[in-house]
Amino acid sequence: MKDIRLIFVLLFIINTIVGCHQPADDNLKEQNTPPVHRLPTASLEEVGMDKQVIRELIDDIKKGFYPNRHSLLIYKDDNLVLEEYFPGKDQNWGRELGIVHHHENSLHDMRSVSKSIVSTCIGIAIAQGKIKSVDQAIFDFFEDYQRFNNEGREELTIKHLLNMTSGLKWNEEVPYNNPENSEIQMINSGDGIGFVLSRELVAAPGAVWNYNGGTTELLAELILRVSGQNIHEFAKEFVFKPLGIDRSEWTISPATNTPAAASGLRLTSIDMLKYGILYQNGGKWGDLQIIPKGWVQESFKPHLELPFGSYGYQFWIFNIDIDGGILKIPTAVGNGDQRIYFDQKNDLVVVTTAGNYNVWDIENDAEAVLRKIYSSFDFVH
Repeated sequence: MKDIRLIFVLLFIINTIVGCHQPADDNLKEQNTPPVHRLPTASLEEVGMDKQVIRELIDDIKKGFYPNRHSLLIYKDDNLVLEEYFPGKDQNWGRELGIVHHHENSLHDMRSVSKSIVSTCIGIAIAQGKIKSVDQAIFDFFEDYQRFNNEGREELTIKHLLNMTSGLKWNEEVPYNNPENSEIQMINSGDGIGFVLSRELVAAPGAVWNYNGGTTELLAELILRVSGQNIHEFAKEFVFKPLGIDRSEWTISPATNTPAAASGLRLTSIDMLKYGILYQNGGKWGDLQIIPKGWVQESFKPHLELPFGSYGYQFWIFNIDIDGGILKIPTAVGNGDQRIYFDQKNDLVVVTTAGNYNVWDIENDAEAVLRKIYSSFDFVH
């Protein structure tokens, strides 16, 4: 009998302790749960979009017609009008994750959308006076690599790195699992910065466009050298925090032991959209001018005409044929079909993520999704 009474007493004490601590546990859970985004919303009909067309698009994504798509967000006329997530096979910087049930709080590989964030940081660093201008010679920042400041490389400027016209010998035309791929060689070099700066100059800087993730690594290293913060730390302080982005990951590259500037960032889709809205609004978020308006304009400005359209400051500018007319759409692009499309003329931002890494021949890709979206409203070329 005494033992039974003792058991009841112990149970009472345990329940009392648990009950007393329950509110604290709830508070902890709230603190660990990311805040819900607060973007203005509207219905598709309110912004003049055909709900039936968008419903067909969503159904086709679910059926796999647009393969392995993970999210689709549409921001039209300053309102979030669609936010959808889909399960699918995914990766984290090449590491297989299996089937992921994506939702609004899911971090997703940005891959080369990371490059656009690096460009943003360069623009902010120039505005802060940490860098003189895009015309500053890059070897001004690399005193420890002066042995490569010759044979024409002394002409290299920040602008050449931003618009991928460095003229340095570089090959990202082959798959990323091919040892001939220059980015893979850089990652495995043990000294990523030295690897890029030592590349042979095969064209005059500014003359020829060639996709080069190594030059993005140089840009991120500039941020570290002028600010004392690596690219992730700098972006968190001057880009993410003002936008209310409090969750991000940036994979460390063995090439530099710093965040992999060309491809390592992970964000949620809604935070990708916030970044898209920032550029859509000329670098302004509410009353806060985060990026100079002129930097946004230069970033979206064509620097060389190319078969697909042109290229700005770590943004692609695609010529997209819609109903016989050409729309010039600045785009942040990432391997696997990650996209942020910016259409200022039609007041449209589209964000979409997917898991189609290293697959380059998908017929119904992100651009096909975008075409379907345009078919849902009367747009202006």
